[in-house]
Amino acid sequence: MVEAKKVALWIVIVFVLYTIVVSPKRAAELVGVGFEGISSAAQGVGEFMTELVN
Repeated sequence: MVEAKKVALWIVIVFVLYTIVVSPKRAAELVGVGFEGISSAAQGVGEFMTELVN
């Protein structure tokens, strides 16, 4: 099981590096979308906690 996790991790790493090398502009867009999603989720949690306290 541990070996399968290592192999999967290496596959993901190789894919990410390949994407960055082949299409850096698209990779930057995907990172931006990811950060926007994380920001939206954090904002939603903050609003939920604020309403919960009030």
